[in-house]
Amino acid sequence: MFKNKTLLITGGTGSFGHVVLERFLHSEIKEIRIFSRDEKKQDDMQKQYADGRISYILGDVRDMSTLLPAVDGVDYIFHAAALKQVPSCESHPLEAVKTNILGTDHVLSAGIQAGVKKIVCLSTDKAAYPINAMGMSKALMEKTFIAKSRQANARGTIICGTRYGNVMASRGSIIPLLIEQVKEGKPLTVTHPLMTRFMMSLDEAVELVLYAFENACNGDIMVQKSPAAYITDLAQAIKELFHVSLPLELIGTRPGEKLYEVLLTKEEAAKAIDLEGFYRIPRDTRIETDTNSVEEYHSNNTYRLSVAELKEKLQSLSYVQKELKKWKRLN
Repeated sequence: MFKNKTLLITGGTGSFGHVVLERFLHSEIKEIRIFSRDEKKQDDMQKQYADGRISYILGDVRDMSTLLPAVDGVDYIFHAAALKQVPSCESHPLEAVKTNILGTDHVLSAGIQAGVKKIVCLSTDKAAYPINAMGMSKALMEKTFIAKSRQANARGTIICGTRYGNVMASRGSIIPLLIEQVKEGKPLTVTHPLMTRFMMSLDEAVELVLYAFENACNGDIMVQKSPAAYITDLAQAIKELFHVSLPLELIGTRPGEKLYEVLLTKEEAAKAIDLEGFYRIPRDTRIETDTNSVEEYHSNNTYRLSVAELKEKLQSLSYVQKELKKWKRLN
């Protein structure tokens, strides 16, 4: 499918871009273009991945002039560039608008103009019933690519999206924070004892994007069924893995945070197509079901991982494996 093709990854220096690179460097892909605004991370990636098929483009999705040459000759785009931190987006909502909404429109417009065959946009569970600026900007990002998918029909570009929950051990997420607190001997901070979050590895996030690439129709949003966990159980699992008896400190929910996250709203669940491990939310299907009889799909009604299951899942993550090795050497 990707043989002799060119792939552009926006925000490609992030956690998602690294895992995609490692996946595709074992394929017969012709070229992977990493597009981001962080020259330091690009330099780090060039040192880490010595492969002539990778090219690095310094630019910003907010700036159309940097995108147009980047998409020239590209077959496929994975659009991962975004502002993702809830607190920073709460403090600077217009910055979230510029990157997550206007930036997405720029990527789509440039891709359509260049004749890109398929564009997959990455979204988040916070876009479903959004209560914070990050989620609201991502919800409008979804509306943007759905609207753009109608315009793209005549040009032959297929535009679709994925929506997933917490990606375990991604940059800026809770797992690196808790492990850092363990290393410093500090109490492990958790927001609320009843807070739950979906648990998905970076590899599973890439699998969802690839599944969408293969199976999604124009304007679709693809959702992967995922287990969830209490944040307190996650902290307990990390304590047990590192063999520490540090206390938990409840600090309360941050501005804009929910106790649980939604992957499918009631309205979406009423029209979603069940594909075993995934849901497909089609663009234009009319809802004929009474939505009062349909339940949303959220982190409180999916399968919840036990502490033992969380430990097993954590130990499968390369980041946690490296941190455990360092910890054992020092202790």
